[in-house]
Amino acid sequence: MSDERCGAVNRPASAVFAFAAALLVAAPAQGQAYPARPIRLVVPLAPGGPSDILARSMAQKLAEGMKQTVFVENRTGAGGTIGIDNVAKSPPDGYTLLLVAVASYSINASLYPKLPYDPHKDLQPVSILAGAPYILVVHPALPVRNVKELIALDKRRPGELNYSSGGTGTGPHLATEVFKANTGMTAVHIAYKGAGPALTDLVAGHVQFQLANMIASLPFVKNGRLRGIAVSGSKRSRVIPELPTISEAGVPGLEEIGGHMIMVPGATPKELVARLHQELAKVLQQPEVKSRLEGEGAEIFGTSPEQSAAVVKSEIERMAKIIKRLGVQAN
Repeated sequence: MSDERCGAVNRPASAVFAFAAALLVAAPAQGQAYPARPIRLVVPLAPGGPSDILARSMAQKLAEGMKQTVFVENRTGAGGTIGIDNVAKSPPDGYTLLLVAVASYSINASLYPKLPYDPHKDLQPVSILAGAPYILVVHPALPVRNVKELIALDKRRPGELNYSSGGTGTGPHLATEVFKANTGMTAVHIAYKGAGPALTDLVAGHVQFQLANMIASLPFVKNGRLRGIAVSGSKRSRVIPELPTISEAGVPGLEEIGGHMIMVPGATPKELVARLHQELAKVLQQPEVKSRLEGEGAEIFGTSPEQSAAVVKSEIERMAKIIKRLGVQAN
């Protein structure tokens, strides 16, 4: 794998859930069994994107398992930094969770030199839930049907094409910058406050293309409102196998799987983290959830807290090198 895989996630071992089964499933919370009150699940981006879609799906099922309300709260701004910081500064009592893309969290650690939180200490991952490749999508009015034609059009019209992303520092943003660097393209980045608004403007024709997370973009490709021309990842997607990988299309070095994870404040007790992981593992294995995610092109991961922490540490180091090499700066 090339080092340009923004947000790649190692596949978990077959026994990924085994450790949680032997751990405590309850923890004290002010003398009461956990959870004794509603749980807040923060998404640091706008509604409608892959993070938000996954969060709302998980919240409903998690609430059923924990017999307590789990409500989603969107806190946008600064490439996700505002929402992440809100969770980092919340009480470490298991009542505030964060759902964030592995890539975004890892990228922000280097992209923003003065973060209001310490990405190495102030939050800890509970589990990397699932991941899906990106689809390179274009507006149907754009006269291109493959990667070579997109590159050729950009070269004929240097600096005229725009691409959208869910914000500076997101995985698709950095992946597109790698794509541009590998092809010599000059398309201009238009940052939004989430993948949902970015996709909406692409569908409306206000921008020309995007490397979009498959969970959010696949329905638009299926109904013809966007044209898919390639996928990231090392192999073709089973849900849209007619599209070649970007490497197959002649641009090597972009084999991306964008994963999403649940995090909690760094000082959260281990028994609460274990309980949350166990409940998340149950949700991910429910036939309804599993079939839906796999039908959207995602792969179930469900990594342990320890595995997740190792992935995040590795990704932070890798993203720092890519950001330095490309000279990417926060807007």
